[in-house]
Amino acid sequence: MDITQFYQAFFEEADELLNEMEQRLLRLDLQTPDSEDLNAIFRAAHSIKGGAATFGFTALTDTTHLLENLLDRTRHGELKLSTKMMDSFLETKDMLQQQLSAYRDGQVPDPKTVARICAVLQQLALEGHDGAATAPAAAPAAVAKAPAAAAALPVPQPGAAAAVGAAVVPTLKVRFTQVSENDQKLLAEELANLGTVLAQTRDANSLTLWLETACDTDDLVAVSCFIVETDQIEITTELPGAPVAEPEIECLPLPASPVAVPVAAVELPAPAAAVAAAPAPAVTAVAATAVAAAAAPGKESNSIRVDVEKVDQIINLVGELVITQSMLTQTALTLDPVLHERLLSGLGHLERNARDLQESVMSIRMMPMDYVFSRFPRLIRDLSAKLGKQVQLVTVGKETELDKSLIERIVDPLTHLVRNSLDHGIETPQQRALAGKDPVGKLTLSAQHQGGSIVIEVSDDGGGLVREKIMAKARQQGIAISDDASDDEAWQLILAPGFSTAEVVTDVSGRGVGMDVVKRNIHEMGGHVEISSRQGQGTTIRIVLPLTLAILNGMSVKVGDEIYILPLNYVIESLQPLARDLHAITADEQVMHVRGEYLALVELHKLFQVANAVPNPTQAIVVIVQAEGTRFALLVDQLVGQHQVVVKNLETNYRKVPGISAATILGDGNVALIIDVAAVQRTNREKMARR
Repeated sequence: MDITQFYQAFFEEADELLNEMEQRLLRLDLQTPDSEDLNAIFRAAHSIKGGAATFGFTALTDTTHLLENLLDRTRHGELKLSTKMMDSFLETKDMLQQQLSAYRDGQVPDPKTVARICAVLQQLALEGHDGAATAPAAAPAAVAKAPAAAAALPVPQPGAAAAVGAAVVPTLKVRFTQVSENDQKLLAEELANLGTVLAQTRDANSLTLWLETACDTDDLVAVSCFIVETDQIEITTELPGAPVAEPEIECLPLPASPVAVPVAAVELPAPAAAVAAAPAPAVTAVAATAVAAAAAPGKESNSIRVDVEKVDQIINLVGELVITQSMLTQTALTLDPVLHERLLSGLGHLERNARDLQESVMSIRMMPMDYVFSRFPRLIRDLSAKLGKQVQLVTVGKETELDKSLIERIVDPLTHLVRNSLDHGIETPQQRALAGKDPVGKLTLSAQHQGGSIVIEVSDDGGGLVREKIMAKARQQGIAISDDASDDEAWQLILAPGFSTAEVVTDVSGRGVGMDVVKRNIHEMGGHVEISSRQGQGTTIRIVLPLTLAILNGMSVKVGDEIYILPLNYVIESLQPLARDLHAITADEQVMHVRGEYLALVELHKLFQVANAVPNPTQAIVVIVQAEGTRFALLVDQLVGQHQVVVKNLETNYRKVPGISAATILGDGNVALIIDVAAVQRTNREKMARR
């Protein structure tokens, strides 16, 4: 059988396990670590090791084996956590991620890197052994008495184990059904890593093992699930002293050293008569379904992995269905409602069902913001230590959902903003103490829905932006801005290409490229950036994005004989201009006076060269829009209505058109272009700057 077909499933699951491992490591209290976190970290490492061994990923197997041993000793209290150990664990996680990426690309991980991280883990293990060398000194003598005690009691009673002196490890009976011979070998090898296999029996499609182990059923199922399904596993717990095998079980060879012989193992050669005469074993039954529910990851039994391309294909098909439904509805408007009452009623039901189907399918692509926020505790921990700062991360709205295509593209912009807040915003503990602040700075990441958009904020309680410093830097770089400009306009300067007020360029920030990248990426996603700041109190940067790029709430407007779509999240209001509010500044440029503010007037028929448009602005309609922090007026012939439209990529099907972001198909089958409001604003601003 070709096992390479299972590679992708392993890579995805290993990625999830590594992310979980990092999150749990970061929240561990070094003094009083949570036992559940330690067990979960151990299980993650062991599961990755089991899968890596199955697929022959040697470097990954060796590294996780060393890490697993350290974690096992830690969770059993044999090793005490320290900052050095935690740093090594996190570094190991990074190395495992690199190894995983190498195997995913069909390459072999760098042997020198693998050897170095293995040496680090081995050194930690040696240091742990040195510290705990005296603790188990008396143990061998106590264990050495075990064989004699067992020999005197061929069939020990449940209470006899206490007299032996050594703690008895529980024996678990593990049965796997519907497994092939190869899988039986893999399962036996995996479980042997978790304890001592006392006996085992096999037939054509099942395997039964008696395992002496300190691991719980969760650990066993988590490891076995790489090879079999949870409903193929049955586990029962047998009390000490209970017979562990039926007469036909083939006994495994036992170690020669009396020290290593487990007490319960001495019973194995007992004759059948002795076994038959023994009291009925006291077995605590653990139903397979209960084990599966307890051990399987929370969503594993209720979810499936589906390729994103398949989801996108469904979304496209549903979009086509919605367009077809719109065509039918528009055609039905010409019918007599009395004669065609049933048909029109059915079309109404179709419209509602199509909308519900569209929303349900779109929800499949939605992912929680926790997918993004969970990346930053590690970044903040490492960077704050490097900068000599103390920073507390607070996250709000982790469950807020965003389209998968956007959530993956928002990571880089947020990373730039977080690094800037740490480097430029939050002060050192000494500076904060002098300012009367808590030495520990606070960085807040929040997300919330507002209408059809999502608002993501990065806030810090640092020193804030200094207006005078920003204005001086702008003049130095030749950026034209009035001294009377509002704070909002001044703050937007930090998003300009090459703009930085940092006096020293570091490897963290200061080159003036990060914020420009943030602005450009957000605009490409159909969003915009807002900045607010108070000197000495902190800065908040807001990113406003549409929830999805596949569906758009838009206002359809008519210019000449053409229909255009304006995204509703840019629209503020619409009105009919009066002659006294229009003022010419050049031969072909006008501004409009709206409630004490002069707004640039952009005539769409001139911008897109549309014929048969209304020539007189006072007979047309003005739509006030806002993009990139600036308001301006768009002149159109008339408003048609509001629609939820399916977005079609124009570049894929045609070519890039200036001022146009995408296209859609209307109910009458015609194509309508979706206006890129931000691009129109930039084009108009550049035209005015050239004049």
